[in-house]
Amino acid sequence: MYKNKFDNVLGKVVSSAMLRRERKRKLKVHVRTGDRKGAGTDSNVYLLIKDKIGNRSEEFKLDHWWRNDLERGTTDSFDINVDINFGIVNQIELHRDTSGIGDAWYLDIIIIEDKDRIATFPVHRWIHPYRKYCINEYDSVPPQFDSNKCQRFEELTSKRQIYQYTTHIKDGPAQIKTLPDDEMFSFEYVSDMLFNKVKLQISSSLTQLTTGRWKSLNDLKNVYKFNLEEPHSLQWWTEDYWFGLQKIQGTNPVLIKLCKNIPDNFEIEPSMVEPFLEGLSLNDALEENRIFIIDLEVLQNIDTVENTVLCSPLALFYLNNSGNLMPIAIQLFQEKGPDNPVFLPSDPPYTWLLAKLYFNNADAIFHQSCTHLGLTHLLMEGVVICTHRHLSPSHPLFRLMSPHFLYLLAINSRGLEKLISPGGWVDKTMSTGCKGMFQLIKKCFKRWKMDVNGILPNEFASRGVNDPEILHYYPYRDDATALYNSIKKYVSKIVYHYYENSESIIEDWELQKWREELTKDKAEGGVGLKGIPGNQGFTQVDEIVDVVTSIIAICSINHSAANFLQFDEYAFPPNYPAILYGEPPRDKTPLTEEDILNHLPDKSVTLDIIIITRLLSMKGTNSLGDFEVQYLYDPVSIEAVEELKKDLEEISKRISERNAKVKHPYHWLDPKNVPNSISI
Repeated sequence: MYKNKFDNVLGKVVSSAMLRRERKRKLKVHVRTGDRKGAGTDSNVYLLIKDKIGNRSEEFKLDHWWRNDLERGTTDSFDINVDINFGIVNQIELHRDTSGIGDAWYLDIIIIEDKDRIATFPVHRWIHPYRKYCINEYDSVPPQFDSNKCQRFEELTSKRQIYQYTTHIKDGPAQIKTLPDDEMFSFEYVSDMLFNKVKLQISSSLTQLTTGRWKSLNDLKNVYKFNLEEPHSLQWWTEDYWFGLQKIQGTNPVLIKLCKNIPDNFEIEPSMVEPFLEGLSLNDALEENRIFIIDLEVLQNIDTVENTVLCSPLALFYLNNSGNLMPIAIQLFQEKGPDNPVFLPSDPPYTWLLAKLYFNNADAIFHQSCTHLGLTHLLMEGVVICTHRHLSPSHPLFRLMSPHFLYLLAINSRGLEKLISPGGWVDKTMSTGCKGMFQLIKKCFKRWKMDVNGILPNEFASRGVNDPEILHYYPYRDDATALYNSIKKYVSKIVYHYYENSESIIEDWELQKWREELTKDKAEGGVGLKGIPGNQGFTQVDEIVDVVTSIIAICSINHSAANFLQFDEYAFPPNYPAILYGEPPRDKTPLTEEDILNHLPDKSVTLDIIIITRLLSMKGTNSLGDFEVQYLYDPVSIEAVEELKKDLEEISKRISERNAKVKHPYHWLDPKNVPNSISI
């Protein structure tokens, strides 16, 4: 009798359990912990899942008792059962305690598989203890539409304590006060850089066995036989054709302007230059848009290191019948005078060569101070800080821009510490040293405006070089414009998806605070950028598109063009000298090779230039569109990324086809060679 009763009870329990199982369905939950220092956790982590109609699952502990879960850089998978009637997953809640030896946790993403559907919850946050985190599917929404407004407010309040401004350069760009732990390099990235530096130092060790000055130009050229890559400039640097080519596809191709009138302070008579105009008069050449100019007046009154002089030159170029940009006149200083002649290609060869060297020295100083450091690295540092302070990790614009901020704050902090510190690389290898470099950065930053200088088509138009009919061969312009347009198309698709009208823009208080602080004067706690679209705030979608496109373009296009050609330009100092000693030529007395050598840096300084410019020219992160971290997962953004990649493939193909037909290919804005961010 008792056995029958027991069997009946057991049968009911089993039947009940089977019924419960039939009323459940299994979800597969994948949890990826970030690859950051201290990202893994030993704490207890709990997850709750919600559906679109308000149903909530039980709270599950993310743990396998037989393994160490949630460690740095790993993905752990868990089976979770929900009711059979549970709807489409669209939100998660999670929290953790402080148990275990290491309880901190940086969570990248949670992905939930539910039959034939996948729900994605990008988190990209440190999960603090005893705080409940609510994450919506895709976690990409303007604040006014987010149900988790308090969470966003708390996160931004905390980040404003971590991301604070300072100015290391008086009146210069806004910079980070203290580098946050989250912005530091990964161990692998740092070790790769150190390995490459050591390898370069070993390669150059044979040359370092001797010190002193170079005995001849051939003596200098021979250094590259000791297991060093030969700069492309080595065999062309004396040619006028090469000097002109540098201005349209060198490392500083941003200064050349169409010349319609000769400046009053440029002491040129038509008879001086007409022998180089292939039968045209100077007026005819000006009328036919064949004359171009570079004016480096911004370099006036910049301090220099001992035994150096920095020129503030003007140079005139003629676009000849072969389509080559040829230098026809160089004046090394702004003010007319008997000791400031206009140098011509017909002058004694080494005298003309030294004039070109001093012009290129000035060009190189502008390049390193403004085009490279000031108007990419440092300009974007303030933008990165402001973005962290005012755009939640859940904001679509934060997610859109974040891949382009990778390692930027870290490389800037490292650069100030290692290269631009007193007695460092800049003081040893550049005519201005750090003091003059900072003076020039301050000048350039004050002149920079986003609506003119930050929007590439506007920038080319401002110099009169946007029309290929005027300057047919200008590969920097052509490649940069193609990339800019592809980025703008990508940004437009995403931004228009999130902002349907002016009302949705005006009501986005995070976006408006972001713009406000970008434009606020540095003395009042802002970034101090000029030329940001919108009068008192954003009201139009196109304004947002222009700003975001400009930021992404500066972090990718502008920096790549200014950075990755450094070895080819600088590593053979006569080609593009960052430092010259002694006095520039003040008259047209014939000079010799010995005179050229006396102005060049010695062996020790040359080796420092070779090592650092080679290291700085190495690409260490992924190419544009191939993001190290994926932040956007909504279908529209995924489609936009795929379209971007296709556009970049087409641009790469066109660049390769062009480069196959020219003597001196320009590779530096091939999308394959353009990183997403300023990471070196």
